[in-house]
Amino acid sequence: MPIFKTFALFALTALAEIIGCYLPWLWLKKGATPWLLIPAAFSLATFAWLLTLHPAAAGRVYAAYGGVYIAVALVWLWLVDGIRPTLWDGVGAAVSLAGMAIIMFAPRTA
Repeated sequence: MPIFKTFALFALTALAEIIGCYLPWLWLKKGATPWLLIPAAFSLATFAWLLTLHPAAAGRVYAAYGGVYIAVALVWLWLVDGIRPTLWDGVGAAVSLAGMAIIMFAPRTA
């Protein structure tokens, strides 16, 4: 799977997971309507389905996905929560993305 397509699929997967967790958080912490649990469940089901679209072994996909999740969560922190990530947040995200790239794109014999 090409690098851009892999990263885009991971980013979409992370967005689905974050939305699926954020909506119940709004209900539990901010007093929003419990009806948010319906789109939250749909979003989490979409998250699980998106993870199956990668051709690599499931464990490898889950491990690599974590790196992209970190970066997307920091973008969410900035755009939705209104908190600008720090330099160290950016460094951590860069390290996690490097780890994702190593896990997903390293040459393999089997």
